[in-house]
Amino acid sequence: MDCNSDPTPYCDLGAGSAPNPPSAPDPAPPRPQAEPEPEGGGGAAPEQEQPQGDRIVGGSDTEADCSYVLSDYQPPTGGVQTITGPRSSGTPGGVRPIPHTTGTAVAEAGPPGGDVVLAQDGDRGGGWYVYRCSSEGTRDSLYRAPVWIPASQAPADAKPPAPSPEDLARQARSQLRLPDPTIGSNPAGTQLVRVPTWLWIDSRLWRPHTATASVPGVSVTATARPTSVSWSMGDGTTLTCRGPGTEFPADADPGSASPDCGHTYQRSSAGAADARFPVTATVSWQITWSGAGEQGRFPNMTTDDETSFRVAEAQALGTG
Repeated sequence: MDCNSDPTPYCDLGAGSAPNPPSAPDPAPPRPQAEPEPEGGGGAAPEQEQPQGDRIVGGSDTEADCSYVLSDYQPPTGGVQTITGPRSSGTPGGVRPIPHTTGTAVAEAGPPGGDVVLAQDGDRGGGWYVYRCSSEGTRDSLYRAPVWIPASQAPADAKPPAPSPEDLARQARSQLRLPDPTIGSNPAGTQLVRVPTWLWIDSRLWRPHTATASVPGVSVTATARPTSVSWSMGDGTTLTCRGPGTEFPADADPGSASPDCGHTYQRSSAGAADARFPVTATVSWQITWSGAGEQGRFPNMTTDDETSFRVAEAQALGTG
């Protein structure tokens, strides 16, 4: 056991054979040898010889795979206190200042066996690292605070952090390519006051759209599903349709109303800008994700299309 009190009290305890141990333990007494079994059998089997010395119990006999790992750690919003003064002569390494321009200087522990890096809140080209052991069943016995390491001094064996399922989900969401709707209507040209207008968008987009992000061993898929279309009709009216709407059939009665998405204007657009009503169709998409045994939702996304309708009064011609 090796104990040190500078800069903070700690002890290192090692297990195994050392090349030059400070003191050799008393040798173990010789193990009695079993009597040889008489010819013809019937005697007990000889006791299995056990290896001498330390050995690992319940773990792997391979070296621990530990290293500094780039992380998304962020220091407290109140900052960290300045640490000043060099290490004592009995401690390996020293204080090595890093050039900086802004921020509050803080001393942080560098990679194992290296110098203490005088880092800077405003330093650029670096990152926060945490020390992790990835070997199965292995844990670092000492707490090591996150450290800021400039890019030029990052440890060669530093490993990027494995993305979480949420990270992959956000990446998959950013890869979604949602189609823009195209407005359809009947009448196809000028609309008429008090005559039903049929409204629809291209029904081919009304299906789930997906995107997947993955790393070795982990895959997450984001799915966008259309849920509704919100229509702004330009005359102060808004309506919501739960589907893409129905296209006007060629043999339908022009005076009939749409079965699921339509509007009837009650006044002409003569007083509107350019004598037309601006019309917008906005599709709302529900965004979900799943993968790596987890699932979740993101805020809805929208796509839209715009057009304008000229609405005229229907003139009736009477005869005497």
